[in-house]
Amino acid sequence: MIRRLPYPRRRIRYEHDPSSVSVFRNGRPVLRSLCSSTRNSFSSSASSIAPKLYLLPPPASALARAFSAATAASDATSPSSALNPSRLPNVAVIAHVDHGKTTLMDRLPRQCGADIPHERAMDSIILGGERERGITIASKVTSIPWKEYELNMVDTPGHADFGGEVERVGGMVEGAILVVDAGEGPLAQTKFVLAKALKYGLRPILLLNKVDRPAVESLIFDLFANLGASEEQLDFPVLYASAKEGWASTTYTKDPPADARNMSWLLDAIISHVPPPTANLEAPFQMLVGIQLIRVGDRVHGLRYKDSGVEKIEEGKVVKLMKKKGTHMVLIDSAGAGDIVSMAGLASPSIGHTVANVEIRSVLPTVELDPPTISMTFGVNDSPLAGRDGTHLTGGKIGDRLSAEVETNLAINVLPGLSESYEVQGRGELQLGILIENMRQKGFELSVSPPKVMYKTENGLKLEPIEEVTIEVNEEHVGLVMEALSHRRAEIVDMGPVPGSVDRTRLSLTCP
Repeated sequence: MIRRLPYPRRRIRYEHDPSSVSVFRNGRPVLRSLCSSTRNSFSSSASSIAPKLYLLPPPASALARAFSAATAASDATSPSSALNPSRLPNVAVIAHVDHGKTTLMDRLPRQCGADIPHERAMDSIILGGERERGITIASKVTSIPWKEYELNMVDTPGHADFGGEVERVGGMVEGAILVVDAGEGPLAQTKFVLAKALKYGLRPILLLNKVDRPAVESLIFDLFANLGASEEQLDFPVLYASAKEGWASTTYTKDPPADARNMSWLLDAIISHVPPPTANLEAPFQMLVGIQLIRVGDRVHGLRYKDSGVEKIEEGKVVKLMKKKGTHMVLIDSAGAGDIVSMAGLASPSIGHTVANVEIRSVLPTVELDPPTISMTFGVNDSPLAGRDGTHLTGGKIGDRLSAEVETNLAINVLPGLSESYEVQGRGELQLGILIENMRQKGFELSVSPPKVMYKTENGLKLEPIEEVTIEVNEEHVGLVMEALSHRRAEIVDMGPVPGSVDRTRLSLTCP
């Protein structure tokens, strides 16, 4: 079945000095960028990002150092919170779908005095589907001031199809706020995002949102233990909150007093529990590209990582340095170790590449991603009505658009096919459906095939993806549901009452 679808520059302030901005944290980057650009190539790897190195020449000696061990030792010249790694907690907000992540991200900047014009202000107007569907598709970062600290908060998607976004930010933060609906408890995606956070060694903070019943707290602790959390990670603070009403508390309550109806307890928990970036203040500048780069700059050259070593292909200058504060992107003069920034000045770095000083000849480690599970074939629209609704009709245009998508969406792989067609691999139907809708809105016409499950072979055995399914149903219907799923070769993992409900049962199963 084939379906037709219609329709004045600034420079970073640091010197080429061994005591300038620092960049290492036990093999992980401490100054990270939320940016990368587009290159005309296809991804052929299903599970990792090819590391590349991009070098920056030292700025003119007239520019002052942003931060060094010498200035840090002096009270009179101590750096601001934006340049002091000990005052830059980096935290990701993770949760299952509709457990209140994005609402929480709206409330926290308001608590700190930011002007948030409407609900879901962090949603992108560029990514079609976020506001319409009420879901988060891409990770977003913002910075909020609290006391003498500057908190970098990263909002992540909750849907399984966009799990690559959760994996991508794992190396950018030191802590994670796990938001759990107090009525539903931990669900399938809660387990996935928590497993990733524990894998990266993040320090968790548990936030029970939509406070109704506190009985799920023991279930969440069991989930931590089952996922192999360390003793340090098991020692997490628990807060009770209503993100919709804009308050959080360390004690269970449904109606806090008027002077406590704010997010102060949560912000203080981030400062006290999340460790600051561990930085080598004498190391030269080095940064791992994280999400997308604004392509502004002069002539550039650089380096590329190959099996035989590092080949120089690009070199340039940092001409702009930017940071998200609240809902606005602002220009800044300098950034210190551990910060999350956007920069302009190089034309070619993409996600997983390394930007560094010219003396650096090594790349930072990249994130290993889970492989895709389904694929679809994209081709030209060859129906009798071709060309009536769109402007981009050729296979070359479609290929260029897909190659651009690969640069900013690491969970998607694109492979060339036959006769101007392309095999697009992703995590789920929702993810690929949003890609198709975005292309249609930009004037592309294309034909797509039905999705098909991807298989892989290991040790001579053919393997298929397995889903974890969670079902809540009335007790009298449990038998019918289990019988229907048995025809899909489902296996029961757990079965028990729904927390806080009388006659409802929750089934957890694995199913091809």
